[in-house]
Amino acid sequence: MPKLVYLDAFPAPNALDILAPHKSIDVVRIDRYDPFETSFFALRDAHAYQCVPARDEVPEPLRIHADFLKQTPNLLVVSSGGSGVDTFDIDACTEAGVLVVNQAGGNAEAVAEHALGMILTLLKRVPEADRALRRGWNGPRTDLRGRDLLGKTVGIVGLGHIGRRLAWLCRHGFQCEVLAFDPYLEDSDFVERDAQKTTLEDLLERSDVVSVHTPLTGETRGMFAGDAFSRMKQNALFIATARGSIHDEPALAEALASGHLGGAGLDVWEEEPPAPDHPLLNMDNVICSPHTAGVTKDSRERMAAFAATQLIDLFAGKDPARPINPEVLPRYRERFRAILG
Repeated sequence: MPKLVYLDAFPAPNALDILAPHKSIDVVRIDRYDPFETSFFALRDAHAYQCVPARDEVPEPLRIHADFLKQTPNLLVVSSGGSGVDTFDIDACTEAGVLVVNQAGGNAEAVAEHALGMILTLLKRVPEADRALRRGWNGPRTDLRGRDLLGKTVGIVGLGHIGRRLAWLCRHGFQCEVLAFDPYLEDSDFVERDAQKTTLEDLLERSDVVSVHTPLTGETRGMFAGDAFSRMKQNALFIATARGSIHDEPALAEALASGHLGGAGLDVWEEEPPAPDHPLLNMDNVICSPHTAGVTKDSRERMAAFAATQLIDLFAGKDPARPINPEVLPRYRERFRAILG
């Protein structure tokens, strides 16, 4: 019987409702606060492991790495609860013949709307006005004069599910010129996704707003540091709803404090949640949220359905809908036949 072990919870309870009719799948829950011996007793003969994607929510021993895989010899597939795979060592999984899947696209609408909301809130200077009023401000309204999004240039770094949706909203909702940098897409993809292909340098220099929608990888870690921020237009906005560590927080704080950048919208952090005395939390032109851009009722239920359905299909011998390491598929299929028949 195929065995599925999941950590803490699926993105939403409807995943268990979808799995319930499939009596041939043994579904077992483990808790991050359980003794690790208890968790690995459940995992030692598991064929699939559904893991929480946020790295700060998964204890190191329960993240998927080489040592973890040595203790789970029957494991065929590891599945992220979202699009992120921060808690997965992809190379180790591929070497072990383990398929990695995610739920890409499940929270695209939620994150794109969150990013757009941050853009509008910053352009209208709502955080500054709100804080000024609470401090007893009584000056001329022109002191808090904002800007419109209509017709502005928006630069999107990473034109996947989320970046593509944000591009559509900005272009069709606000007649923006949308620039995009994504080295993994064909030229035709940019046209189809409502954006103009450009280099990262050109995007930074021309955009009134820069919004980041890439995964956290060795290539993107530290991608936005002092040099990148200095290339951005004077008074431009920086939006980060992808993953912490893609942007350098001290460098961003310096670019904002110097007046070079006009504001930032931050949903992701190097350490989550950030400390209350974090410099960026105390800036009037910064709007913050604690990695909640994708946490809506709708998106969580969609991701849960994606996860449960994909695992059911995999146990039925079908190919994955959203593979992260498709190069492992030939070996994965061999291991699947050997382990499950």
